[in-house]
Amino acid sequence: MPADEFETIAKLLRPLTRGAPEALELLDDAAVLKSRPGFDLVITKDALVEGVHFLPDDPLDLVARKLLRVNLSDLAAKAAEPFAYFLAVSWPERCGWPERELFAKGLAEDGAAFGLSLLGGDTTSTPGSLTASVTMLGWVPEGRMVKRSGAKPGDLLVVSDAIGDGYLGLNAVPDLVERYRLPQPRLEMRLALRTYANAAADVSDGLLADAGNIATASGCAVRIDLEKTPLSEPARRWLAAQPNSEAALLALATGGDDYEIVCAIAPDALEDFRAAAGLPVTVVGAFEEGQGTAVSHEGRAVRPARFGYRHD
Repeated sequence: MPADEFETIAKLLRPLTRGAPEALELLDDAAVLKSRPGFDLVITKDALVEGVHFLPDDPLDLVARKLLRVNLSDLAAKAAEPFAYFLAVSWPERCGWPERELFAKGLAEDGAAFGLSLLGGDTTSTPGSLTASVTMLGWVPEGRMVKRSGAKPGDLLVVSDAIGDGYLGLNAVPDLVERYRLPQPRLEMRLALRTYANAAADVSDGLLADAGNIATASGCAVRIDLEKTPLSEPARRWLAAQPNSEAALLALATGGDDYEIVCAIAPDALEDFRAAAGLPVTVVGAFEEGQGTAVSHEGRAVRPARFGYRHD
C-alpha cells in the first residue's frame, strides 16, 4: 500500500491524539494549550537518527518507543509530569506503509503507558536516513522544576540504579540489548527530586559528562569516584572479564544511553531521598569548590580521554 503524508496522519497519527482537544484532530497547523493554574509548562526536545541513535535493523516500534522515552527521561530529570508531545518524522524511501504502521504502533503503546497525547508535528520524505524528533511537554508545580544549576559545594553526587547498561547493550552484551533499545525513564523519582534534589540531569551522554554539566551550570566542581559506579549483574560479569578494570569502568561511565538520573543531594537529605526515590540510588562523588570534573579510581587520579558522547 502506498504511503503519503495525509494518509499517514489520518490513519496512523490521529489515533495517537487519544482524543485530546488540544490536538484539534490534527486537522490544523497548530495546537492550542490552555494554561494550568499553579503549574509551569516544561518543554524538551530530542531527536533520533538512524545509524547514530539506533541501528538500521532495530524494530521500528522499539525505535518509536525509545524516541518517546529519551524525551520522557528529560522530563523525569526536571521532576515534571508528562503531558503531550509533538512529532516530526523524515521517512526514507524504504519506509512504506508497514514500516510507518509499526512505528505508529510503538508510539501508541508507550503513549498509552505514559499517558501521552500527540498534539501535532510534521512528516516529510528524505533521501537520507530515518530521522525522528519529539518535542515533549510536561507540567511541574510552579517554581519547582529541578534545574542543573542548583548544586552546591558539599552536595553529594548521586545516581539512580545502574550505569553502563546502555553502552553494553549497544555492544550486544547478552541480557542488556533491550536496555539500549528501550530505556526506562525514571519518572517514579519525580516527587523525590522535587523535594530533595538541588540539581539534576539524565544520563544520556555519559555519567562523567552529565555530572560535569551539572557542575558547570552550578558554578562549582565535581569529583567522581569510578569504583563507586553502580553496575547491574550483567555489567559486573562483563567487568570481571576485562583485563583493565579502570579502562572498563571509564567506558561504562562515558558510554551514555543509560537514562538514569544524576543529581545533587545535601548530605543531611540523603537518607530521606533514598527512601523516597523508588529505586536504588548510589553516592558516586561530591560537588566541591572550584571548577571542572575530577575523576579517581581507588584513590588515584584518572585523566579520561573523553567524558562522554559528543556529536561533532
